Amino acid sequence: MIRWRVVLLLAACAAAASVGARAEEPPLGATNCSGCHATTNASLTSVPPIVGRNADELVKILEAYRSGELPATVMDRLMKGFSHDEIRAIAIWYAGRQ
Repeated sequence: MIRWRVVLLLAACAAAASVGARAEEPPLGATNCSGCHATTNASLTSVPPIVGRNADELVKILEAYRSGELPATVMDRLMKGFSHDEIRAIAIWYAGRQ
């Protein structure tokens, strides 16, 4: 019986460790942004960097693209493929990057 408890305890620890590792992974779709946007604040292009920006500000901008409120050539079409929750997750993830 003690042997099974040890096995279960080790399995629980391994599961908790893997959850912590996944917390650092970007949400679905977030890595697509780096194709155009700089991944640091030292942007060398006319496309604005998104790392380190306020998450609420990013959500507002991305939702405006999604609704067509902000005119765009590409961003409006890209954002239509994401739900509000997905946009929020992406914004939070990029806000936490430096």
